[in-house]
Amino acid sequence: MSRYSAARVPVHQGPAAWNDILGAQDAAVPLSGETTADFVIVGAGFAGLSAARRLKQLHPDARVVVLEAGRVAEGAAGRNSGFMIDLPHELTSDNYAGTDDAALIALNRRAIAFGQAAVEDYDIPRDYFDPAGKINGAVGDAAEAHNTTYAAHLEALGEPCEMLDATQMAEITGSAYYRSGLYTKGTVMLQPAGYVRGLAAGLRQQGVEIFEISPVTAFERTGPDWRVTTSGGAVTTPRVILTVNGHLESFGVEAGRLMQVFLFASMTEELDAGALGGDPRWGVTPSDPMGTTMRRIDAGQGGNRIITRTCAKMCPDMQASAADVKRAARVQRQKFDARFPALDRVKMQYAWAGHLCLSLNGVSVMREIDDGVFSGCVQNGLGTARGTLTGIGAAELACGATSDITAHFAEGARPKTLPPQPFARIGANAVMRWKEWRARDE
Repeated sequence: MSRYSAARVPVHQGPAAWNDILGAQDAAVPLSGETTADFVIVGAGFAGLSAARRLKQLHPDARVVVLEAGRVAEGAAGRNSGFMIDLPHELTSDNYAGTDDAALIALNRRAIAFGQAAVEDYDIPRDYFDPAGKINGAVGDAAEAHNTTYAAHLEALGEPCEMLDATQMAEITGSAYYRSGLYTKGTVMLQPAGYVRGLAAGLRQQGVEIFEISPVTAFERTGPDWRVTTSGGAVTTPRVILTVNGHLESFGVEAGRLMQVFLFASMTEELDAGALGGDPRWGVTPSDPMGTTMRRIDAGQGGNRIITRTCAKMCPDMQASAADVKRAARVQRQKFDARFPALDRVKMQYAWAGHLCLSLNGVSVMREIDDGVFSGCVQNGLGTARGTLTGIGAAELACGATSDITAHFAEGARPKTLPPQPFARIGANAVMRWKEWRARDE
């Protein structure tokens, strides 16, 4: 194709709480006028900023322009749970185990090492990148069985893990709700907005130009180059890198093959000192992937707060509604109260929706999609680690470089075609609601 037009731009429901609790950023600088660059990256999340960092490693003198539709850390980067997970985390399975897990673990650890190096190079606060590990919490018999089989899977891979009993779970979380847990030590607990803001600041110091409030409306072939257009200006470049996750479909790429899904979360107001026992920081993912994720943070990550994430909805138009957020917030309140009955007067300060994108066969789209146009998209709900990897890989492809990252994604098939709408939406939402009900206690 010689022209790609954006059918829509990102629309967010609720504030990006992780970003909001860090305070205001400097004023945005939108793109204006005409300019040129060696590389243009569309999207300034985990994938886009990782791509920019990798480009500067490969070509330190290159002019790199990043175009972001909103503000840095206001999109998906400020709306996730902040788990950068090294171990298998296949969301479509019952217990996170997948196929080719040894290779994926190695790649995920590459992403973590890449992030750790960025923290050191850019002086990002260490609290924003805490290698604390995580726990798979369990309440019922099925959940404990999931943890048992997952632990056996990890042991077969040579990966250490530790089973926790109810007393240990209460000592960590301050809650008597959990029957048991499975602790693994490799996960990094991010302050995701803080990490991404730190990446952006470090890249700017390296000369990367990041233009915010600059949604790309189209890019088209002009001779040997591409002209990337926003409402305020345009950049002419030989190479475009798309790191827009599900909005790849907005540009007409992989249309009818991507599942546009929203997850929902709430964050408490700041808790009084001593309001809850347990450790000041912890993260519990449900042993059943459709259960409830809980996370506690402290002052180093934005305040003494608890985050609850549950509920999912497929939205092919890439927009969750205010009613969706309200419905999820009610469910999250119930989940919170069940775990922390003594905190029933604590208010939820934030509630929001976060956009993620999956494919039926769990593959990403990390390849050259046109001459000089590269994609690092479709993170399958694993945006912190997978986004970092696809960003690195897309940058390497754009430079003609190869690595184990590019080799891994080159082996992947295309995303499978979805059933036609509205059947895909109705069917997917019915299945997710049933799975949420089945995992209602987890």
